[in-house]
Amino acid sequence: MTEERVEEQRAVEERAQEEGGRKALSTDRLGNKSVLKLLLEFSIPAIIMMTFNALYNIVDSIFLGQAVGPDGIAVTTLAFPIMILLMGLSALAGQGGNALAAIQLGEDRIDAVERTLGNTVLLLLVISGIIAVAGIILIDPILVLVGTTPELFDMTKMFVQILMIGFVFQCIGMGANNFLRTEGKPMLALFTSMLGTVVCIIMNFVLVMWLGFGVAGSAFATLIGQGVGGIPVIYYLMRGKGAPFHLKLACMKPDFRLWGSILSLGVASFIMQVANAVINSILNQTLAYYGALDPIGAGGALAAIGVAGRINGFAFMPAFGVLMGAQTLIGYNYGARKWKRVLSAYWLGTMFTTAILTLFFVLIHVIPTPIVQLFGVEGDLQQFCIFALQVMTAMFPFVGFQMMSSNYFQSTGQPLKASLLSLTRQVLFLIPLLILLPMYLPTMLEVTSLQAICFTYPIADVLSILTTSAFIIPELVKLNRRAREARAKSAPEAPALA
Repeated sequence: MTEERVEEQRAVEERAQEEGGRKALSTDRLGNKSVLKLLLEFSIPAIIMMTFNALYNIVDSIFLGQAVGPDGIAVTTLAFPIMILLMGLSALAGQGGNALAAIQLGEDRIDAVERTLGNTVLLLLVISGIIAVAGIILIDPILVLVGTTPELFDMTKMFVQILMIGFVFQCIGMGANNFLRTEGKPMLALFTSMLGTVVCIIMNFVLVMWLGFGVAGSAFATLIGQGVGGIPVIYYLMRGKGAPFHLKLACMKPDFRLWGSILSLGVASFIMQVANAVINSILNQTLAYYGALDPIGAGGALAAIGVAGRINGFAFMPAFGVLMGAQTLIGYNYGARKWKRVLSAYWLGTMFTTAILTLFFVLIHVIPTPIVQLFGVEGDLQQFCIFALQVMTAMFPFVGFQMMSSNYFQSTGQPLKASLLSLTRQVLFLIPLLILLPMYLPTMLEVTSLQAICFTYPIADVLSILTTSAFIIPELVKLNRRAREARAKSAPEAPALA
């Protein structure tokens, strides 16, 4: 056999081994292994990752509260709608591309998965470039839209502009990280996220607490951490040994039809974040107005709700980790038409998200004072902060069902339903409630207009849960029917009577 023939045969064998590894990943693992074990394997790293990300926001606020005072927390509260929107843009391409890739992997279409990955990364680069330009040209009107007060305008502008210009680090790091779980590497996804968060916290201490750079130091610390965490993500996607698919330059050729599919699947997450940004902008303006009429003042109202919002967000992050772990399992098995496994992943995910949020509900209502004291709030400001936190989280034990149901529709390629369910709480219910409750609730209950704002959240949760039930119950009935039909087809035929 000639040397060329030997090399050709070796290449064929290597390709066969690689395809065998891919097949083992897609069939023997995601399609056959215990759903509970897979959900734990994929969700626990994501839970830790999301908790670490939320922990950074908490530590960031604590550092700013200690080093800058209530104004530092107020700046992050004003910037929060923009930060949410940036996170949503990462999810628009990142989670959309990953949802599509999971379905394609379930169909064993590796080439399609690699095209999806390449075009997702390209989309993330395009989005980050647009945001950087907007951060230079449109920063002032953006800050006006989110309700920035005149006395905090310059500090907020400095903070937000740094984040927008350097958005490429967050966009690539967070967006591409989604694919590591579909690669079968949830622990690597965890490591890269934790690495970035740890660097963020260290740099925040150095730049804010030690060197005294204030809000600018906090923004730069965020970018440095995101950049460090994103490096191993891109390296593995490009060069990872044994990976079922890779990031290839040839697969980054723009495919606008594919872009449409990616964006359509990611639009539910994006709409939810956009709605969050809109809600927080309206909330900021409402707090500034009614806070100015209250003894704690506009800055105090923004700071107190900012603290409550940080704690609230921290509680949601582990639940989002469960959603991220369940998304791959639901999407893969839906693509493989394994309906019973889809149902198992959905119900287990609902159970875990409910347990997590119930645990935080108990902590917030049993030991609220030590929690809010970490942020340096005192006196009347502390009392209002505790009141706001406990009222805003009143429906926590029931929200997990709504979250997992919306996630189900996104995971199974039904973006319109997922988007609508995301919009119910954030737009259709919360916005009218934010406008109406501060005006009318004080006439019915012994609460101030500022306190009435807090009641918008549990009321919106109740309405959203009822709406979600109307969508998910028929879907679950259909899945159960498909599972019974599949089981009947696979059952051995009964022996004929003699």
